[in-house]
Amino acid sequence: MKIKGAGAAGGFREPSAALALMPVAVLLCAMALLLVFGGAGAVQDYSPWLLLGSGVVAAVAAVAVCRCPLANLWGGLRRSGSQIVPSIPILLLIGTVSATWMLSGVVPVLIDCGLKVLNPALFLFTACAISAVISVLTGSSWTTIATIGVALMGIGTVMGYSAGWVAGAIISGAYFGDKLSPLSDTTVLASSSCGVELFRHIRYMMLTSAPAMALALGVFAVVGLVGDYGAAESRGELAAGLADTFNLTPWLMAVPLATGLMIAFRVNSYLTLAASSLLGLTAMFVFQPQVVEALDGGSALTAIKVLATSTQLATGSELLDSLVATGGMEGMLPTVLLVTCAMVFGGVMIGSGMLRSITGALTKRIKTSRSTVAATVASGLALNAYTGDQYLSIILSSNMFRPMYESNGLERRLLSRTVEDAVSVTSVLIPWNSCGLTQATVLGVATLTYLPYCVFNIVSPLMSLAMAWAGIRIRRVVPGRA
Repeated sequence: MKIKGAGAAGGFREPSAALALMPVAVLLCAMALLLVFGGAGAVQDYSPWLLLGSGVVAAVAAVAVCRCPLANLWGGLRRSGSQIVPSIPILLLIGTVSATWMLSGVVPVLIDCGLKVLNPALFLFTACAISAVISVLTGSSWTTIATIGVALMGIGTVMGYSAGWVAGAIISGAYFGDKLSPLSDTTVLASSSCGVELFRHIRYMMLTSAPAMALALGVFAVVGLVGDYGAAESRGELAAGLADTFNLTPWLMAVPLATGLMIAFRVNSYLTLAASSLLGLTAMFVFQPQVVEALDGGSALTAIKVLATSTQLATGSELLDSLVATGGMEGMLPTVLLVTCAMVFGGVMIGSGMLRSITGALTKRIKTSRSTVAATVASGLALNAYTGDQYLSIILSSNMFRPMYESNGLERRLLSRTVEDAVSVTSVLIPWNSCGLTQATVLGVATLTYLPYCVFNIVSPLMSLAMAWAGIRIRRVVPGRA
């Protein structure tokens, strides 16, 4: 996994683990200070600049101390960019889907149905379960959260749950489903990178994922049952406000149904999200003429405004006003900025050899299955933080540990499962990771606010460690074989 040209030419020497940890320490210390003095919101706002600054620190240290060639840094940036840049159009399209589904009445219809049908005491349990099922069917946690997750967020807020609990339940379910879906790109990537057949990989993941999900559902059920949620007055008030603002016709369900069919037939993600946005936009003009008139007097520029910029509707209810406000592509620009800065930081860490030094220090003298799994989990979490991207972290973790698992006589499926437990589900917990900021933006809840309530995402890597420690279904194989 060395970057081309990263040898000893030109006097370049590999950075020590201590030097490699310096930019990481700068980043984490700055984040901690921001959290203490500015709160979770400040961390969300300033993460891009902290990542960029830490990347500059890493580049200066690599060039000044290790005489790292600029070509190496550029190679790292290209490698990081090849994984991250393709996600930018998807981020912008998620912004358009969220806006058009809200203003067309799709999300309001889902919220209205949820308020009438869902039991407030079991709402968190139900939200987690629904998100899991939708995510298994779609293979995408991002799509699940940007569509049904937004509706569930509105329902839970009205029922009196804190934003952190609602977001935690939605994210837990969405990432469980994404992890176990054969349609998921991260699941396919993890299994293929480790050389494991897809369904064998999924079946083996159930050993850690099923108990983690059962624990999460249990926690969400208990929280709902012991709390006092779902005041009928507030629910009735919001339902009336939605009916006054939108035409809540069941025909609007054709939009999510068509989107679901495109996903089921595995239509390209870009095309699916773009088509879903256009369907939502068309439904807005057909079913919500009063909303079109309120937005921009019904001019031809209304469509562009909805897709590209933030919008506000005056409904007479402060809660409903905040619920139906949309951001469009403009609302996703902070996420795009963070993704770009994370790409710079991760690229410098890769190209300078600092990432290799850190992971090398973690993997020395590892022989037992327990220590191998523990090192994989630790490296996966660290890579999520260093690179700011789950795809790059999955690829690096798989390539880095695959020879070690083989030489230690451990199954490749143990590696693929551990990579998923440590990388795929924890990326959403890091404020400067593309997953963390995307879901924070879509749900309107800061990453560090929902982090403590993402029970499944927190328990998954711990469950992987527990299974390794107990030796459950971990068997030795002949070195060099799966």
